[in-house]
Amino acid sequence: MSTPSKPIDRRRFLTTSSSTAAGLVTTAPHILRAQGQVSANEKLNVGIIGSSGQGAFSIGQLREVANIAALCDVDEKRLGPVAQKYPRARTYKDFRKLVEQKDLDAVVVATPDHTHAVASVAAMRAGKHVYCEKPLARTISEVRIVTEVARETKRVTQLGTQIHAGLNYRRVVELVRTGAIGEVREVHVWVGGGYGGKDRFKSFPPVPPHLDWNLWLGPIREQPYHPDWAHFKWRHWWHFGGGTLADIGCHYMDLPFWALDLSHAISAEADGPPVHPDSAPPALTVRYQFPARVVNGRHWQALPLTWYHGGRYPEQFITPEQHKRWGSAILFVGSKGHLISNYGSHALLPEKNFQDFERPARFLQDSQGHHLEWVNAIRTGGTTTCRFDYSGPLSESVLLGNVAYRTGQKIEWDHRGLKATNYPGADQFIQHSYRGNWDRWFRGEG
Repeated sequence: MSTPSKPIDRRRFLTTSSSTAAGLVTTAPHILRAQGQVSANEKLNVGIIGSSGQGAFSIGQLREVANIAALCDVDEKRLGPVAQKYPRARTYKDFRKLVEQKDLDAVVVATPDHTHAVASVAAMRAGKHVYCEKPLARTISEVRIVTEVARETKRVTQLGTQIHAGLNYRRVVELVRTGAIGEVREVHVWVGGGYGGKDRFKSFPPVPPHLDWNLWLGPIREQPYHPDWAHFKWRHWWHFGGGTLADIGCHYMDLPFWALDLSHAISAEADGPPVHPDSAPPALTVRYQFPARVVNGRHWQALPLTWYHGGRYPEQFITPEQHKRWGSAILFVGSKGHLISNYGSHALLPEKNFQDFERPARFLQDSQGHHLEWVNAIRTGGTTTCRFDYSGPLSESVLLGNVAYRTGQKIEWDHRGLKATNYPGADQFIQHSYRGNWDRWFRGEG
């Protein structure tokens, strides 16, 4: 069933300032509707692009605070069961049709990485607010375009790094910023597993009748169907994603970005197994360098940050027993001690040195929830903690590690020019290449 259309001024009303919205709710609802507006208490209409996996997670987070008004998936087998639960939602195979739905206020992009940019930009050009899964795009050039379009269109945005909303990350940020471990000299980030290390297939089965493979490919070059290129397994492959670093890096590197006011890396070099032309590495080490900076009057020194996955970790600081205990984690190395954290807990090390440590007063407000923060920012004209002008540089820096690995070079990075100053050959891994007219939204053609 189609969702009843709403007045055309609805979205404009929902993005007014919080003071204006607060004043309007004192007016009788029937008068507001006569004026082509709605009460600030009315639920938003949200469209979901990618109905399973992270899309299903977003539906679960939003269904109590928003109307699930549209669903899109290129796989009918995935779309059907979700559509049955939300019979009032319009259904689509093609997100380009969904973003044209007039009564939608906002869109969640929960597709594979290779369609994050086109779906997000198409939605913002159509006036929709956007929540996009991490990373913001598959390539650095796409990330930059998404970030610029968000700034241009003034849409309310949020990257799907939902761990940012947790209590643990907030407490770690407070410890770092109040000098609990002194000056932070380096950071190490590691995750246990690793995607990739696969060889290209020798045979290709027919496309299942329930899957529109052409729409699955979207903007990237045509290639035959294989089940290991679809659904979760796409993460292994360069033409759809970026392996473990791209898939998980934004979650873990978000913490040092936040705590230390990081932005764009200035260099990256990597080592791992021999580069495969199609699949990402199952293990990798990336050494990033971030510049010295002054943020809000505070001076931060230049910072080395090292990423590890596939069983690698900083053995010079972490024992095998600690590695087993913490699993995937972030380690801040300071002049007065160390601070280790995973998603849900943290500790000051060595513990004997901090037995009498008094925690600083809390100064970061607890989150209302990552999705709800986005919804409320849309209502009030406010902002979000992982808006694209914050998560864009985070995503670009994460992806720079893959560029360094694939080139086999240390990349000296000019983020303003979006280029490796020392190695022009890196452009093939920095810039996107689309087939057909898929980049028309990037040109503002819509």
